[in-house]
Amino acid sequence: MRFADNAGVAFEYAHLIEQYGYAATFAGTLVEGESLLILSGLAAHRGYLSLPLVIGVGALGGALGDLCFFLLGRHYGGDLLTRFPRFAPAADRVRGMIERHPAATIVAVRFTYGLRAAGPAIIGTTRVAFAQFAALNALGAAIWSACWAVAGYLLGRAAERVLGDLAHVERELFGAALVLVVAGVVALRVWRRRRDRRS
Repeated sequence: MRFADNAGVAFEYAHLIEQYGYAATFAGTLVEGESLLILSGLAAHRGYLSLPLVIGVGALGGALGDLCFFLLGRHYGGDLLTRFPRFAPAADRVRGMIERHPAATIVAVRFTYGLRAAGPAIIGTTRVAFAQFAALNALGAAIWSACWAVAGYLLGRAAERVLGDLAHVERELFGAALVLVVAGVVALRVWRRRRDRRS
């Protein structure tokens, strides 16, 4: 493993990533996870984590999280939609997609902004069998995890081409990546709220 070991702080920072990086990736992908997958991919580029393991852990967390949401929808879907009526338009949209293209919808719902968590719960209210959902959801989680983790890895590679050796700006790079990811998520949510108000 490569360490920016020119200072004790940098060594400790690298040690924390190596020790808790996979656990943080798993925990984050249970619910959302794109941000942590990008950062974990970046850590894999720096040599602190293994990219295949990051992808596997992210896929496992994403698949298990969506299975939980599916089961919530299966057992409490009607009550949840009554309690949170703002999800009614999304529910109608997902149900329409499931009727037309069930397999593609299960695989792709995690890529649809605003449906990452709600989508599986809504699918749980349909007639889709648990085994069918579990298999297609695992495929979707693997694709999703690979896309975001590789994006983080490529971000590190691009930064290295521009900045050269990243050891001296490593913490700043991780901080900048986190800020960019969070800003992107906030911008998408603001755009979605404005769009929903207009419609």
